Amino acid sequence: MTTDVLLTGFAPFAGAVVNESWEAVRRAAPLLRSESPAAGGPTAAGLAVEVLQLPVEFDRAGELLAAAVREHRPSLVVAVGLAAGRAGITPERVALNVRDARIPDNAGASPVDEPVAADGPVGYFSTLPIKAMVAALTAERIPGSVSQTAGTYVCNDVFFALQHLLATDGELAGIRGGFVHVPSADVVDSLTAARALARMVEVALRTEVDASLAGGAEH
Repeated sequence: MTTDVLLTGFAPFAGAVVNESWEAVRRAAPLLRSESPAAGGPTAAGLAVEVLQLPVEFDRAGELLAAAVREHRPSLVVAVGLAAGRAGITPERVALNVRDARIPDNAGASPVDEPVAADGPVGYFSTLPIKAMVAALTAERIPGSVSQTAGTYVCNDVFFALQHLLATDGELAGIRGGFVHVPSADVVDSLTAARALARMVEVALRTEVDASLAGGAEH
């Protein structure tokens, strides 16, 4: 069976009980799979969706994601992470080839100024239509914006590892991928985040060329 989309979220970290990224993923998947989506859900339901919870660990998270991509060969990969201090849902523009941990990961690793891939470029752009995705959120009155940085922790690590894999493995040619951050649940509740994620997947599947809209930042 052909897989339309692979969604990933993260396990809890830093003493938290839940991770909002995984809550969004696990609740978005049924919306996308349903042949009869609920009101307010995506219109492109009936999709073949695979989900994966990743550990908050440098290296291992990217390795598990790469294995899942090779196994399922989806048309689209959307990795999701938590950005607790943000005011909305933020598709990421750029993955950077750097690890600089402010806190240890769940395995105790704290890399400082290390590359994600020693043979990789400085960075990669997302291959998702991030501006069209944000426009869809705005139309649904869900707070969202383009983010210019995914940080230097495990979220960026996974984002870079994904883009590097898709750019360098010829057998995966044509697969598009990127990263989306969701805020804490007190900003956007998990059901709204799930609906937003499902809507962004729908937009990404049908949009080959991104919208030409302003999405920059002054700082």
